[in-house]
Amino acid sequence: MKSEVSPFRQPKIVWAVAFACVVSFMGIGLVDPILASLSVDLHASHSQVELLFTSYLVVTAVAMLVTGWVSSRIGAKRTLVAGLVLIVIFAALAGSSGSIGGIVGFRAGWGLGNALFSATSLAVIVSSATGGFAGAIVLYETALGVGIALGPLLGGELGSISWRGPFFGVSALMAIALIAVLVLLPKTPTPARKERLREPLLALRHRSLATTSLVGLFYNWGFFTLLGYSPFLMAIKSPVKLGLVFCAWGVFVAVFAIWGAPWLKARFGTANTLYGNFVLMGLDIAAIGIWPDRPTVVIVAVIVAGIFCGVNNTLVTTAVMSIAPVERPVASATYGFVRFIGGGLAPFVAGKLVEHYDAHVPFLVAAGSLVVAALVLSTVHKAVTAADRGETVQPEHTELDRVEREEQLEVAAGIGNES
Repeated sequence: MKSEVSPFRQPKIVWAVAFACVVSFMGIGLVDPILASLSVDLHASHSQVELLFTSYLVVTAVAMLVTGWVSSRIGAKRTLVAGLVLIVIFAALAGSSGSIGGIVGFRAGWGLGNALFSATSLAVIVSSATGGFAGAIVLYETALGVGIALGPLLGGELGSISWRGPFFGVSALMAIALIAVLVLLPKTPTPARKERLREPLLALRHRSLATTSLVGLFYNWGFFTLLGYSPFLMAIKSPVKLGLVFCAWGVFVAVFAIWGAPWLKARFGTANTLYGNFVLMGLDIAAIGIWPDRPTVVIVAVIVAGIFCGVNNTLVTTAVMSIAPVERPVASATYGFVRFIGGGLAPFVAGKLVEHYDAHVPFLVAAGSLVVAALVLSTVHKAVTAADRGETVQPEHTELDRVEREEQLEVAAGIGNES
């Protein structure tokens, strides 16, 4: 029997990209410890502060639609470099800004860089990593988990000096990642096939991809409600202490993404694991919705949620990439677009719901979104189970080829009429 290849025995190219991924994902939770400080120092409402998540994630989502188009024309390395350069610039500009509006705007530019980098980095890791597709996903989710764990810790430490510190910190770290990619990643050839701008949207015509992308949207609604608004309920004024809470949460995310998810998948299957995980995470978030005025309950619930987030991050991504009947870069862009729309809107909506109602409502809504995710997933149960058995779906270009043939016929008809 052939021994299993460890996902952590990788070439330098993969480690360079993985390090950049860690720093990139640090940007997700980086602002959590300084949300309260930003609200006070910049005289901003909670919903205005939540726009730091919304501008970043919504721009990331929309930009996901063009990442494949860009990468297929200039190559993966240049796309990675472009994304890293944008993050370095806009993270530094956010740190130098003097208003909440300015930070929100620069976070949007940061989101554009994140889209170019994150979508392409997954493709590079999948194509360069040893251990096959499953090993590459584990490595990618490991980078996600480590980044999410370290982001709040760094944000808390630097935020205790100034709210500007975390932004400058990420800019400096991303500059190091940029150098690593430039030095260690060889020039990548331009793909033979140029991706079309509308391919990610056309891919939504495939039921399996559209359905699993919706699962990601509902899951991310719960995820980012928790991540974005819970700091306001913890009654912790110290950015360092807030950072430690979210670091503990992030450690659980990393541990269960790397080890918990594969074990549960092997024992119960992807679909069954996700059903239980979504429901349990929904109950965990519902506890915050029932007792939002009890900081201890909120803190414990947030840390425990890391278990469910880690399992979900790995298994939902694997499910999407396994059953999508299109090429993986297209599937990644489509999935990223849909799920980040949910993730981007959730924190802002949470702030508005609190302003118009109370702190119970956004978390009860988020808990409901996790139950909806489980119900939506059940409609593609057979496809997910088949993927567990190794019956992977081969990429197909039927719809795209049909559209292209129709356009070619239209052009030919036009030339014929002119002659």
